[in-house]
Amino acid sequence: MSIKLNPYLNFDGNTKEAVYFYEKALGGKVMGMMLFGDMPENPDYPLTDDMKDRVMHAHLKVGEFDLMFSDTFPGMPFQAGGETVQIAVHPEDETQARAIFAALEDGGQVVMPLQQTEWSPLYGIVKDKFGVTFQVNTPAEEPCVE
Repeated sequence: MSIKLNPYLNFDGNTKEAVYFYEKALGGKVMGMMLFGDMPENPDYPLTDDMKDRVMHAHLKVGEFDLMFSDTFPGMPFQAGGETVQIAVHPEDETQARAIFAALEDGGQVVMPLQQTEWSPLYGIVKDKFGVTFQVNTPAEEPCVE
């Protein structure tokens, strides 16, 4: 049996901005974006103009991996970021790691600066301007053994 998991990020009306930010910062490609207003209207559940422009579902491909996105309905409880889930990014080399970290840091906050660790030649943690925390981790040339 094979199973595939991917992060699904929710935002409060700024999903479009987030998707294009991550597309640039992570070198991804937007595979699709559907707005609530793209769906057929249902008279039992009318949408406000604000709601019609919110993202119902977006898909960003980053390398072999998928990030999914959606906006909440106006007025729904929403808490940006959160510390229970973080996204780990594994760039191919230190140059790519530095570029990704710098892009995510723009408007955000460095939690742990990029630095050498016991498991990685370059590792750091950054919380981006949307409150999402990323761990940037370059691969070690030699596998760590104890």
